[in-house]
Amino acid sequence: MSQSQLKLIFSYPLITYMKSRIILRFIYLLSLIITSNSLSAQRVTLAYIDSDYILGRMPEYKSAQTQLDDAATAWETEAGKLEAKLSQMVKDFSAEEILLTSDQRGQRKEAIAKQESELIKFREEKFGTDGELFKKRAQLIKPIQDKMFDAVQKVAKQEGLDYIFDKASGVQMLYANPKYDKTFEVMEELGIPLTENEGKPKGGAKSGDQN
Repeated sequence: MSQSQLKLIFSYPLITYMKSRIILRFIYLLSLIITSNSLSAQRVTLAYIDSDYILGRMPEYKSAQTQLDDAATAWETEAGKLEAKLSQMVKDFSAEEILLTSDQRGQRKEAIAKQESELIKFREEKFGTDGELFKKRAQLIKPIQDKMFDAVQKVAKQEGLDYIFDKASGVQMLYANPKYDKTFEVMEELGIPLTENEGKPKGGAKSGDQN
């Protein structure tokens, strides 16, 4: 087994929480806005938030993230032990191969393949798209995200907004006027205390319309 093959096995990536559904939702909503503006002269009120900033200020999110980090660290440690064992098996085989009989070489190769499969299976079970880390993340994070989403809806209805986008969703915002930022309003709705700097007016206005 080559070093490049081992590197590929050992570098199996950690699965991070995917935001593709948010991105698709953004594109879909944006297309509706463009269509609406094309068909009528009706004004559309837009605003945006920074969900990463909001979540970072929520104690329950920080607690959940700590639990996820601890679990991931523990599983990575276990995976590291499996990797070290596999690496040593490969190293020993390379050094002793010339001294082994044909049957012994076959047995050693079979043992290495078994250890490799065990490592891949472990990583898939813990870090795969349907693995324990993904499920644990959904269990801990989704209720917090739902809570934030409810607050966004309340702010939108209270201020008569048609659309609120998320600048942290993965869709690049080349420019955003701060006066349309509703991040702090959502934080207030969630009961998150604002600092003195956060409480200052943004862009000289609390809210506004955008065509």
